[in-house]
Amino acid sequence: MKQKRTIIRNADAIVIGDIHDTVLHDTDMVIEGPQIIAFCADARKEYGDTADEIIDASHTIIYPGLVNTHHHFFQTFVRNLITVDYPSMSVIDWINDIYEIFKLIDEQSIYYSSLIAMTDLIKHGCTTAFDHQYCYPRHAGKALVDRQMDAAELLGMRFIAGRGANTLPRSKGSTVPDEMLESTDEFLADCDRLIGTYHDGGRFSMKQIVVAPCQPVNCYEETFIESACFAREKGVRLHTHLGEGENGPMVERWGKRTLRWAMERDFTGPDVWFAHGWELTPDEYHIMAQTGTGLSHCPAPAVLGGFPILDIPQMQRAGMHIGLGCDGSATNDSSNLLDSLRMAYLMQARHSKERGASPSPGEMLKIASSGGARIMGREELGSLAIGKAADLFLVDTGKLELAGALHDPLSLLARTGVTGPVKMTMINGKVVYADGRLTGVDEERLAQEAESTCTRVIRNASSAY
Repeated sequence: MKQKRTIIRNADAIVIGDIHDTVLHDTDMVIEGPQIIAFCADARKEYGDTADEIIDASHTIIYPGLVNTHHHFFQTFVRNLITVDYPSMSVIDWINDIYEIFKLIDEQSIYYSSLIAMTDLIKHGCTTAFDHQYCYPRHAGKALVDRQMDAAELLGMRFIAGRGANTLPRSKGSTVPDEMLESTDEFLADCDRLIGTYHDGGRFSMKQIVVAPCQPVNCYEETFIESACFAREKGVRLHTHLGEGENGPMVERWGKRTLRWAMERDFTGPDVWFAHGWELTPDEYHIMAQTGTGLSHCPAPAVLGGFPILDIPQMQRAGMHIGLGCDGSATNDSSNLLDSLRMAYLMQARHSKERGASPSPGEMLKIASSGGARIMGREELGSLAIGKAADLFLVDTGKLELAGALHDPLSLLARTGVTGPVKMTMINGKVVYADGRLTGVDEERLAQEAESTCTRVIRNASSAY
């Protein structure tokens, strides 16, 4: 079957996102189906007769699509909900209040909250999104990831679903309400169903499943042991929260820090990545590197919670692999990965005043793109090269506010704070967003439906919080 051929021409620059920090000028890009097949000075001469679409990218810079490595879409409806304001409460008080709201979610709210988060991501240059869905109130059933898959298909989002779970009751030290608990067996049974229904391990796959128990402090030991065995039997990856404040309870409960605990249960390795990691020590950086375990850096919750800034230069010197994540809207209020990129860069610049040279804006961009692709095992994503996925976004350089700031395309995003909606986003060779509109989607209707759902599930039922 003939695949669609697209030429993107006349861009001011193409930021490749490779180890050499290559930036191409006076270069066109040729795309066939989901992948890039050529770069050339004038693609119309060689490919024009066979092109199905020619996109004029004049006055733009092309960047590799961003890769979001950690999120919680189910939290979207608590954005800007001041009654559970994370910065003004202790962590324990916040968890106790916020879970009373989270236990209200259902299939419909998951569908619309996922649509909202994915839309925000797409409009800000993100082409691949991982979501950690661990919230399973009993009344909501087991089809929550299925509804997320529906949302991703509608928008054309490349979606990697982390099927999470909490298994430990509060009576044994968990912070999770009992009505949101699952057994290890029912959790893994649903992982098995989802893998059989959705997981595509092939190149350019748009749907994948990750086995992702929520966090060691809120799960039985068997949940992590059996998850690791099961995921490796199925050939899928593993994810959890680690190093985000749970080490004290873990030492009290187990007599050891969380990373050592996870290592002894075979929950580390090149098929595993963790979220947050601000409690990791320099010795643990080397353990992470030696085992090949990746880390998703989520700057927004660290800033909101006043947690330590990651020492990314030291982590990289140790050999760690790092990606960037938004984290959930309960601790970010945003699904804008460009904003997280800017925040991460500024945090490292501040940190460097005390510890040494910070990552350059271009290095932070690679953490947000190829770095994320690497820790999720998607080497065909994250940079723009022949044979790689046509996942990219365009930034409009013709706007007055960017005049005089176009000296270095590689540094533009993080350095100058280009965090608003991009001009165009392409995923797997298909334009999913351009000039302020999602492609083939009735945004106004969906927005009204989402507002009604938020009112029904959150506003009316949670007025006491």
